[in-house]
Amino acid sequence: MIPRLVVLLLCASLLAVCARAKTILPDACGEDKINFEVSTQKHQPPPVLPAAGKAQIIFIQSGHGVARYGIDGTWVGANDGDSYFAVTVDPGEHHLCMSFQLGLAPSKMKQESVRTASITVEQGKVYYFEATASRVGGSMGSTTYVHNTGGATGGQFVHSGGSPGMPVFGFAQIDEDTGKYRVKAWKLATWKANK
Repeated sequence: MIPRLVVLLLCASLLAVCARAKTILPDACGEDKINFEVSTQKHQPPPVLPAAGKAQIIFIQSGHGVARYGIDGTWVGANDGDSYFAVTVDPGEHHLCMSFQLGLAPSKMKQESVRTASITVEQGKVYYFEATASRVGGSMGSTTYVHNTGGATGGQFVHSGGSPGMPVFGFAQIDEDTGKYRVKAWKLATWKANK
């Protein structure tokens, strides 16, 4: 009984150390210490078009888990499960970030969940970006998984994964028709940021 207790205490200590390890994020993201509590609402009207002189980015998530999204170094919101939210931005170049909140997962896994994209937006236009997280089966080793989204910018999520059952993450611009469908079918996300 004592050896099991020692092993459990050792595992708990290692988990605590991993949880405190700082995750290095790209400049497009916000601060790692900020997490979100997300609520979702069904059957909401689609977002209104952007105001004159502005553009809109709609962040969509397909799948489970909480994903947070950043623009130009600041977190702008989060999704949980099949959900979406919209952000109004100025025309021009923007750097986007998506990072799944993985709680007590090791820092390396948290870093592997981060995806970035750059986009130049035009006033009056709406852009859709989708995040995914999925688990894969298969054998050990490095494998690349490609999911075709039909997006306007190549439309593929490229995942690199290793162990079976480990999550793989994707983030890419999707086409307008798919984006509009997701907004119509998914839930509207609202959130509260926690530090």
